[in-house]
Amino acid sequence: MPTQLTEEQIMFLLKNVKDPEIDCNIVDLGLVYGVSINDKNDVELRITLTSLGCPLTETLVKDVKKNLGDVPGIGNIDVQIVWDPPWTPERMTEVGKQKLDLLRSGEALRFAIDYEKTKIIKQGTSVVLKDGSLELLNPENKNYGVNEALFELWSMCDGTKTVSELIDTFSKKMNRERVDMERDVVTSVQQLLAVGLLRAETPSVSIG
Repeated sequence: MPTQLTEEQIMFLLKNVKDPEIDCNIVDLGLVYGVSINDKNDVELRITLTSLGCPLTETLVKDVKKNLGDVPGIGNIDVQIVWDPPWTPERMTEVGKQKLDLLRSGEALRFAIDYEKTKIIKQGTSVVLKDGSLELLNPENKNYGVNEALFELWSMCDGTKTVSELIDTFSKKMNRERVDMERDVVTSVQQLLAVGLLRAETPSVSIG
């Protein structure tokens, strides 16, 4: 009979999993809301993300299962993405806060670029897996599972458009009002910049 796993063991292993858009592990970011383990060593995790509707959710779930999957005796791994209560920087550990030097408002998680002037250029390569799902590989060959919308946005970043122009183009392609798409496009661009799948033609700096 396999040794019963503990919450402490699972949390220790989850420190190897980094948020898709921030260079910090999900434990110190305060993204792990709950760990449940039954007598068969089936593990159920309740995890949130720093931004609602993060397009890199699939990447995070895949990384969690990859890091836990080789544990001897582990059963099924169920990862539930939850949004209640909403994440705030106050949920971070002191280690996480020191690592990122976050402002309490969380603005240090964003990139300061001129959306009207800075051209955005895609980096890395795209891969279609056997099951039809999409992945992007950054220049360091780290892979990120993405949805079709994020893939379309990444593909548009050929260096000829500013963020503002990307919002216009993507809004028309998705047949949605510009005001409805602006936040989604800006957030997605920031996330892809953070993981090296995009670069700005002019230097970008973190606020803080």
